[in-house]
Amino acid sequence: MLNLPKNVWILTACQSLFMSLSVFMVFVAGIIGSELSPTKSLSTLPVATIVVGTAMSVIPVIRLMSIFGRKKVFLSACVYSIMLIGLCIFSISEEIFFLFCFASFCLGASVATMMQFRFAAIESVTLEQRPSATAVVLLGGLISAFLGTEIATIGKHFFDTDFAGSFVLLAILFIIAFVLMIFFEPTTKFKEQIEKSKRPIMDIIKQGSFVVAVSAATTGYVVMSFIMTATPVSMHVMDGHSLHHTKLVLQSHVIAMFLPSLFTAYLVKYIGLTRMMLLGVVLLFISVFIAFMSHSLINYWWSLVLLGLGWNFLFIGGTNLLPQAYNENEKFKAQSINDFLVFGFQAFAALSAGWFVFNFSWEVVLLSVLPLLLLQFIILIWWFLKKPS
Repeated sequence: MLNLPKNVWILTACQSLFMSLSVFMVFVAGIIGSELSPTKSLSTLPVATIVVGTAMSVIPVIRLMSIFGRKKVFLSACVYSIMLIGLCIFSISEEIFFLFCFASFCLGASVATMMQFRFAAIESVTLEQRPSATAVVLLGGLISAFLGTEIATIGKHFFDTDFAGSFVLLAILFIIAFVLMIFFEPTTKFKEQIEKSKRPIMDIIKQGSFVVAVSAATTGYVVMSFIMTATPVSMHVMDGHSLHHTKLVLQSHVIAMFLPSLFTAYLVKYIGLTRMMLLGVVLLFISVFIAFMSHSLINYWWSLVLLGLGWNFLFIGGTNLLPQAYNENEKFKAQSINDFLVFGFQAFAALSAGWFVFNFSWEVVLLSVLPLLLLQFIILIWWFLKKPS
């Protein structure tokens, strides 16, 4: 891994800074929403809107990159994010809930841009280095687990308005990302391959490998996002757990999402891709069961750790299966549709999480994901019987 080119390490550092935005918003946006929203059921709307914004921005972001190149879009995303963070500060200072939601929605484009880091890393290395490059970039998420939550708690009381200082610290992270991205050296592969892609997208979508890959990644993201978005509200707002304990649970969850990337390649080698995804579904079932048993801190912790681990197995599995559905010159077209579907459904999950937890209960949130997990388990069993690998 140490012999990877400079681009990969720049993207890894920027991944940790950009992803701190996602961790930060999951941690504080629901809490801010519970204070500003006209009704408690809308508390997680700011968290949901950033996911909706991500889903709606994936295809436009990729299109902009095909026109202007990756580096210009990456740099522009840093400036764009800093401006929107300023709007977030203004909206919470003036207690304008729906303006805060709008700013959060627009920040979804920043997250969509970050999602292209892993593909930019792949373009910067040889074929043999691709698994290592992908793993290294995703490991940047480990740093964000601490950065996103720490700047939220450190800056909470900097100013009269709670969390205004936290957003200032978040803006500083994007200034650092801008400086780092100046040294990124883009390749020309992206635009060339977009222009050469001629096969109709439906020919790609209808393949079994595409269906299984997208469904695995989607299930992982939907279940993870639905439960994770509801967790700070259930823990801190409804159950009265401290902000420190809530932070600990979310930090552990994000670590569990990305730390397995160190060994998932070896896991695939020894048990196969489909078995690893099946294991991911089983871990998500266990996560739900543990959370259902008690509202204690230890139950929240174990549930969210297993939630992150299950997500990793499904998302990494789906990501590695997806290339079987397209040719090399079609990968950006297929990747854009994959990301749009994954984050579109994730947006629905995040959007409904607050409504479910406030109008029903934490237990209903947990039980509602079981049919989706069962369906994904059946799909994977079908795929395993068809192609046991």
